[in-house]
Amino acid sequence: MTGDKPMDQSDVADESESETSEVYASLAEQRYPISSYTPVAYDNLEAAPETDDYPDTGSGGRFRELTLPKVPKLRHVVGPSAIMLGASLGSGETLFWPHLVASYGWGLYWLFLVAVCLHFIVNTEIQRWTLATGESVFRAFERVHPILPLAMLLGGFISLGWPGWAASAAQIGAEGLALGTYDLAGVEIVGWRLFGIALMVFIWVTYQVTPLMYNVVESLQLVLVALSIAFTLLLFVLIGSVDVLVGVPGSLTEVGDYSPVGTIAVLVGALAYAGAGGYLNLSQSLWIREKGYGMGRYQGRIKNPFAGDDPETVHEDGFAFTPDTQNLKRWRGWWRVTQLEHLLTFLLGLLLVTTMLVVIAVSQAPGATSDAVDMWLIEIVPSVGGLATSVIYVTLFLALFTTEYAIIESFVRNSSDIIYELYGRDAGWSLPRLFWGLLTVFCGWGILILILPISIDDPFGLLVVGAAMSGLLMWPYIVIVQLVNAVRLPEHTMPGWGRVAAMWVAAAFFGYFSVLLIGTGLATQLGLGTFAVRTTLLGSAPGGYALWTIYLLVQAYTMYRVGRAKVAADGTVAEAATAQGWFS
Repeated sequence: MTGDKPMDQSDVADESESETSEVYASLAEQRYPISSYTPVAYDNLEAAPETDDYPDTGSGGRFRELTLPKVPKLRHVVGPSAIMLGASLGSGETLFWPHLVASYGWGLYWLFLVAVCLHFIVNTEIQRWTLATGESVFRAFERVHPILPLAMLLGGFISLGWPGWAASAAQIGAEGLALGTYDLAGVEIVGWRLFGIALMVFIWVTYQVTPLMYNVVESLQLVLVALSIAFTLLLFVLIGSVDVLVGVPGSLTEVGDYSPVGTIAVLVGALAYAGAGGYLNLSQSLWIREKGYGMGRYQGRIKNPFAGDDPETVHEDGFAFTPDTQNLKRWRGWWRVTQLEHLLTFLLGLLLVTTMLVVIAVSQAPGATSDAVDMWLIEIVPSVGGLATSVIYVTLFLALFTTEYAIIESFVRNSSDIIYELYGRDAGWSLPRLFWGLLTVFCGWGILILILPISIDDPFGLLVVGAAMSGLLMWPYIVIVQLVNAVRLPEHTMPGWGRVAAMWVAAAFFGYFSVLLIGTGLATQLGLGTFAVRTTLLGSAPGGYALWTIYLLVQAYTMYRVGRAKVAADGTVAEAATAQGWFS
């Protein structure tokens, strides 16, 4: 016998408490009032070995080895998903889906439910690389090939480069305030255009009031989102559509006629905007880096170059953690808290707001024939009157302005990251100055469009074009994100089989509707009938069959590469199961 003292319950409790303290941060260690950052002596860190335990570097530089930070409380990391929710409110949730369901029936609401759940999966997979390495998703794409982030930049400008949301918010706000036409230095400017210019200036000014520009974006978006939800609830109470809400389950079996060609672009846009969509979704990677999620806490943030402290260094190559027991438990904790943050903020927020607005639209404008903006202002406003009218104007304005704010933030942050990593870093540029310059140019571009005497009498048309382009952008990057996460990450941080299958479904879903949009557009808009496609695939024209073939080949290749990588990685990292789950 030995003289060791047997462990009693207090010993077990002490051991459990000690283990927990090594995984979860105490209140003193949280350091997440808005954003969290830990500076490191980057050049003195050991380079991570190029083994199965660490991410594949691809064509980029080596990762530096550091310990994964402790896991904070959920309430301390809320923010990135709130910005994403704000980006969603003024597009699909306020305009596209209420209009589509009111026009074509509750059968389309099933597509919304599927799309928003797939957005949740896609968005959290976009977070994965940044959580594990600190690098942005665009840097991950660059490690595959530099053309990929450049293609995302081009697609982002095509889809978001026109101030459709600012124009829509301005028109609604100006109408609600009864703004007319004004004479400025002999030039007549319609009130809504002037109001739109004021909104763009306001957005630009907000970035100048804090050293860390992300902080003001997060804080203001949290306020705008909270107001949008509050006014939506108030509108629902005032209009009293409870009977329609109760009848929703039975109405889901209804199938409307949404076969007209003109509806396909709106439908694809609605699917993309069932949660921000397109270029906007990719911002989730950069927002969690700014917030300090996971290894992003070491990577660096973008500070205002003209306010506050000296800018921080944003490192080119990221970090990797040793897969020991402590880090594996921390990874599992980080993954859980980030999923909860996105679920409770983004997914539930979208379901709540969209369902209430859809119910209102169906009850007040069944079979709506005008576009989404006119449905609210011409068909619904006259039928409700009184206080409800004012609430409609405020709700629409808040949703559209919140989205425009998020679009400017997303486009500038994504684009500055891409340009800096592809060209600016080697040229000796400053990332904060590049960000500030792009912000100024993009806001100025929006103001120029609003000033010039060009016809944007139909801002909803701009939204449809941008939404459709966002939908087309999603299919390729969903495929690339799968290949990056499953092929280049080690076993303990790569997605579980449940998520792999969900991403296969997401790629198939958005790819299918992308082919429908491309084929229909080529056949109807350019007169290339040989590319005509059918929803059942059968009966498509020869060019249409070629499009379907490309779609199926891409899907098959992706499933093969990802599945093979998952099987090959099995058992390559000791204790990987500690960090993994079926849907991790």
